[in-house]
Amino acid sequence: MIIAIFTGKGFTKEMYDRLRKEVDWEGRKIDGWMAHAVRFDESGELHMINIWESVEKMNEGFVSRLMPVMQKIGIPEPRAEVYPAYNVNVFKTTD
Repeated sequence: MIIAIFTGKGFTKEMYDRLRKEVDWEGRKIDGWMAHAVRFDESGELHMINIWESVEKMNEGFVSRLMPVMQKIGIPEPRAEVYPAYNVNVFKTTD
């Protein structure tokens, strides 16, 4: 498993909401994507953490589902940091 941390300026809440709706990752799961959390700081900068089964699954998901919609919307590419996960626990699912 990997932990992918994305940050970026110019990736607005409105863009995120449109991406979420158009990709529909909650209704049409992306293979290998295990967990997702996002926040926007006071300056509007995006901070997102994703847990994936592997780098390969993350790359496949981005290429096949996320990047085409990000490009369509005009979302600037966020900075990415990817780390091997030592341990991942999911205690409760949310809506």
